[in-house]
Amino acid sequence: MDDNGSKSYRDKHGSEAKPDEEIAAAIRQRLKDGELPCALAFEIAGSLQVPPHEVGITLDLLNARLVKCQLGLFGYKPKKKIASPLPDVPADLKSRIAEAESGQRLSCRQVWEIAKRSGVRKMTASNACEALGIKIKPCQLGAF
Repeated sequence: MDDNGSKSYRDKHGSEAKPDEEIAAAIRQRLKDGELPCALAFEIAGSLQVPPHEVGITLDLLNARLVKCQLGLFGYKPKKKIASPLPDVPADLKSRIAEAESGQRLSCRQVWEIAKRSGVRKMTASNACEALGIKIKPCQLGAF
């Protein structure tokens, strides 16, 4: 959706796209005010054993809003983004990010993997990327 709200999320997928009904039912059970937190989207993907991007597509087709990105990049109120640069990035985390990044960019999945290997929270890894000027894209759910 654009900043003015003039487009719907489903527009990204064309008029012929149809939601997966099993995923849609799981989403509808967990939606609150038309919104679904990122963590719940991943919970749905895990429980139904489907790739996260399929949950993201179905969210779009239902015109539901994905909120509370686990990396802090979008979906928070009143601010949209809560990720902020770490004041001091630990050397081992900096090294792992440097090894994985390509062109000042990492995928959401890569940041999750770096966090896991480093024994830090996902948000900490995201904040390290903020400090190092690394853009995180694409999202595993297709939000960005």
